[in-house]
Amino acid sequence: MEKANVKLLTEDGRRIDGRGLNELRKFRVEAGVLKNADGSAYIELGRNKIMVAVYGPKEVHPRHEALPDRMLLRCRYSMLPFSVADERKSPSPTRREVEISKVIREALEPAIFLEEYPRTSTDVFIEVIEADGSTRVASITAAAVALADAGIPMKDLVVGVSIGKIEGRLAIDLSGIEDQRGEGDMPIALMPRLNEITLLQADGSFSRDEIAQALQMVREAAIKLYEEQRRALKDRYSKLPVEVEIT
Repeated sequence: MEKANVKLLTEDGRRIDGRGLNELRKFRVEAGVLKNADGSAYIELGRNKIMVAVYGPKEVHPRHEALPDRMLLRCRYSMLPFSVADERKSPSPTRREVEISKVIREALEPAIFLEEYPRTSTDVFIEVIEADGSTRVASITAAAVALADAGIPMKDLVVGVSIGKIEGRLAIDLSGIEDQRGEGDMPIALMPRLNEITLLQADGSFSRDEIAQALQMVREAAIKLYEEQRRALKDRYSKLPVEVEIT
């Protein structure tokens, strides 16, 4: 199937899944979903289903990897063999997964007070159960919630949003087919309260005006995801039992 033969926009300018260009897919975030982890989160974004578990801060193993002045953050992004529809993915880490693991770590680190826990490590495990485009940004959104759930001190939550170009127009939150058949994509992560960008990648050609417009569209979409992150954490801790000391 050739790119040129795939229509991603209808005649009235809507996308093939019925969304407007600046419209996110349906999303849901839950915190504290795993009992055996120090922190955890689950996100659904469209057909994406992603689970994140956080372990730490803890002693570094092997010890020679410990950093004397800060916490070592380690991220592992992995797609389960049945997460993609077209073919079964190999269970061994792919080059793409290794790269995305590094990108996610770098997007999260600016939000964390790493210096508060020198000579320790925190591991972030991300499992993509079902994938349909924009998994790296959805993973960042969920990982930030899992880190907060683990009690890791953070300056702000991090929200990831993808934006791309389809048939010459910018569109928020690319689905799988839009990512594959579009003309470019730009994963972005930011701390909404601080208005600081922690990740900006681009694959394709974007003009300066398009980049400025993309950043504005991403900020507006990020606020919606940010509110869902906050809701998930509030719901999580509102359900915890309150200890009452009787004297």
